[in-house]
Amino acid sequence: MNDPVIPITPTPTTPTPTAKTYKNLRVPVTKRALDLVVTVPLLVVLSPVLALIAIAIKLTSPGPVLFHQPRVGLGGKPFTMLKFRSMVVSAPSDDSALREAFREELDGTREMEADSFKLNDDPRVTRIGKLIRATSLDEITQLFNVVRGEMSLVGPRPALDWEAEMFDPEFQRRTDVNPGITGLWQVSGRSLLSTPDMLRLDLEYVDRYSIWLDIKILCKTLPTVVRGDGAR
Repeated sequence: MNDPVIPITPTPTTPTPTAKTYKNLRVPVTKRALDLVVTVPLLVVLSPVLALIAIAIKLTSPGPVLFHQPRVGLGGKPFTMLKFRSMVVSAPSDDSALREAFREELDGTREMEADSFKLNDDPRVTRIGKLIRATSLDEITQLFNVVRGEMSLVGPRPALDWEAEMFDPEFQRRTDVNPGITGLWQVSGRSLLSTPDMLRLDLEYVDRYSIWLDIKILCKTLPTVVRGDGAR
């Protein structure tokens, strides 16, 4: 008598996630040269300011001096952007409301609110944080990102990964150039612009890029920051 045949159900295999592919792009030599020629001396000149801000953050709020945040860089490759910490360490990390507001603004179902959905009196922001945000001093540590080649002085605003995933395909060209500390959006209203307007200005920069445009934007940036246009 033959033994009964017991059917064996194959064990389902978990599909291997597809690895992200990135564009293999290079920064133009002239742009990289401008970045280094301006940034290295600027870091030397600003070193006392950097030290004073670091000390002020340490003395007024427990926690690290720098805030490390993943952003989308050239060709879609991720990098870690540096900023002076402006919030308390125990600040809630749930950003679901911000993500929903961002999605609604992109879809055109929500009008842009003041300062790109940042709270005017955000209780998470420290006393020093309010000052360095209003003067954009929290962003000068991004000069180190420029030296490392992860950012340029001028370029599109570096997006968070979840922001980039929400962009329409037409805006993916933003990563064809290095993200920047300043850009057309910075000298055209900064946070007073809606997100779609900022994205369109980013594409305009990509299409119009030249070393002379970079120099022009850099010359306009300092007066914009001093006046505090669109900053809060």
